[in-house]
Amino acid sequence: MKRSPVALLFLVGAVAALTPGCASVKPWQRGMLADRVMRADRDPAGLALTEHVYFSREAASGGRGVGGGGCGCN
Repeated sequence: MKRSPVALLFLVGAVAALTPGCASVKPWQRGMLADRVMRADRDPAGLALTEHVYFSREAASGGRGVGGGGCGCN
């Protein structure tokens, strides 16, 4: 039985997606992971832009004290 290249590619992709990508962190490595560079909210302008896009498109407030209308005209 001969398999098609598409089926083989799909199989390889499925195996790669299901393979866990976690690693254990050693105690001496946690200092680097706790650095400010690793935080998602390290850039105030980027965070403000993300919050604006979120409450403008989703018609939800991001907890910043401003309500959105969903139309982007706030």
